[in-house]
Amino acid sequence: MQTIRIDGITRIEGHGRITIQLDDHGVVEDAHLHVLQFRGFEKLCEGRPFYEMPSITARICGICPVSHLLAGAKACDAIMGLRIPEAAEMLRRIVHLAQITQSHALSFFHLSSPDFLMGWDSDPRERNLLGLVDKHPDLALSGIRLRKWGQQVIDLVGGRRIHNPWIVQGGVASPLTMAKRDEILSGIPDALAIALRTLIFFKHMMEKLGEETEVFGNFRSMFMAIGREDGNLCLYGSRRRHEGWLRFADADGNIVADNIHPRDYQEYIGEAVDSASYMKAPYYKPLGYPAGMYRVGPAARLNMCRQCGTPHADKALNEFRHMYGNISLSSFHNHYARLIEIIFAIERMEQILEMPIILTDDVRAEAKANEAEGVGIIEAPRGTLIHHYKVDGDGMMTGANLIVATAHNTLAMNHGLKQVAENYISGHEVTEGMLNRMEGLIRSFDPCLSCATHADGTMDLIVDVVDSEGQLQQRLARRR
Repeated sequence: MQTIRIDGITRIEGHGRITIQLDDHGVVEDAHLHVLQFRGFEKLCEGRPFYEMPSITARICGICPVSHLLAGAKACDAIMGLRIPEAAEMLRRIVHLAQITQSHALSFFHLSSPDFLMGWDSDPRERNLLGLVDKHPDLALSGIRLRKWGQQVIDLVGGRRIHNPWIVQGGVASPLTMAKRDEILSGIPDALAIALRTLIFFKHMMEKLGEETEVFGNFRSMFMAIGREDGNLCLYGSRRRHEGWLRFADADGNIVADNIHPRDYQEYIGEAVDSASYMKAPYYKPLGYPAGMYRVGPAARLNMCRQCGTPHADKALNEFRHMYGNISLSSFHNHYARLIEIIFAIERMEQILEMPIILTDDVRAEAKANEAEGVGIIEAPRGTLIHHYKVDGDGMMTGANLIVATAHNTLAMNHGLKQVAENYISGHEVTEGMLNRMEGLIRSFDPCLSCATHADGTMDLIVDVVDSEGQLQQRLARRR
């Protein structure tokens, strides 16, 4: 028996480890993702006023704080039992779409493209962002410009790029000015041009990446996303527009559960605890654990919509389906799906900004805590994000349950790791390029491990104390 360990997965958000178990003949027996950091936000939220939750949970992540702000605010809206003003909803959508744009740009251009452009087996000293800037400066600059623009939109609308206090329970804190709206609109042509050029580039690149498409998390599974009645791509979800209910589909695209109200999510989603990780392992309850594995994220969302609802994005989706079929089972296609979603986000922002209501001053509704529980669900860049809050009669938090996109994909990432390992590792001689492909599988999901570790499960807690020379001086352990 041999165990191969990849300590410190590179080019992801957070800290994780991969282990691969080989038998005595060098045949892969299993592969596993271990998430070692512990955040515990679910517990530390208890005892706080419910209206503080959006700002508190936004601190979970510096890459996608808008997603947590929005899910938290929607949960607070539900606790207050109100429907926010339409202008506030449209403004929330704007910052959400900007968040999708900047986060997807980070993932595609800076975290994953070094593998495509430099090669999976290339020197790791060059296979990184600095190598990308050196060898492909135009592409690196495009990624920087697109991400910068997305962050500027968040800043213009919400007053701060990261952890802004503008998204609040009941709506938003202030309206949008005409000058800021026009400034955002002026940047849309350039942002859209970058996204369209990048899609053309990646379509050609995909011709060279056929093997990765076939083995990087290519398997039958269920999919989950929030849906709309008209079948368009749904990222925000709104009671006003009869959208945002949870939807499950099977590997053939057949809807197996639909119109699941956010408050009923626990009837369909169970949460298992993995003894090797601080990350939950959610599953589809009717099938049990682990058979109820499902995937969320960009490719899952495209699998479950009929169209995007904007011109360029619909054209790109039709081309994608012409090449790969109506249902994509390869997790590697998340990279392609991110580019389509960036195009959709930019086009949809323009549509919303041209609505007269976007400049309305009525952007917040007031109420006290009228319900004992509230659930907020949104499609974050990496997939479906669920915030579930419980409060007492005074509106103080008595419990919180957070299921983030990366956690939804726990079972799928482990399944995909084994698939990649079986394809590339045979025998006891293992190269760095083989191991990089294992990391590449994880990068295709664009996990945010900092977001995903909230539950204190059954994993041992071990603290090593080392001296300045790296020598172990003391080990403190809490065994389960």
